[in-house]
Amino acid sequence: MTVLDIDRWNRRNHFAFFRQFEEPFFGLTVRVDCTDAYARARERGQSFFLTYLHAVMCAVNEVEAFRYRIRGEQVVIHDSIHASATINRDDGTFDFSLIPFEPDFEAFTLGARREIDRIAATTGLNPGVAGDDVIHFSAVPWLDFSSLSHARQYRHPDSCPKISVGKMTRREGRMGMPVSVHGHHALMDGREVGAFFECLERYMVKK
Repeated sequence: MTVLDIDRWNRRNHFAFFRQFEEPFFGLTVRVDCTDAYARARERGQSFFLTYLHAVMCAVNEVEAFRYRIRGEQVVIHDSIHASATINRDDGTFDFSLIPFEPDFEAFTLGARREIDRIAATTGLNPGVAGDDVIHFSAVPWLDFSSLSHARQYRHPDSCPKISVGKMTRREGRMGMPVSVHGHHALMDGREVGAFFECLERYMVKK
């Protein structure tokens, strides 16, 4: 982790402006083609959920602004960002996870499976499993949404991006799903979100 030199940052005025907002997060929803990723997961007997989650995390870690976090008057840059994903249980409840990021898919899957099994064996809700070196991730596989908002506690400092994925559907012979990204406007703009989606699309077709 390093500390960003705000005085030399070309977004220092944007940072000062947007961090004063009561609601500094902005959100975009984009339909992402997942035809190749879904076919690859089925062919290899892999979890499609972990396939696209890994692609998301690779893209998050590649775009530097997604690794920025506000701490007091400083901005820190994390070396790696992990996934705090909501994991569903069979009883209809969910809990928050902490899934370590690994560039290697197999290593990532091992860590994710351990965390999913841990949550399956517990009850209740534990919101304190992660620090700020995460994205908040959720899957809403029942809905092909076109927009999304998040419940937020405004008095609690928060600058972690929030990414959600919706229902996979077929259009014109291709499979796709909505992906929603909410980012802190003091740390990123539409350009950085666009870079994230470019990376995500590349990782979704990567062999």
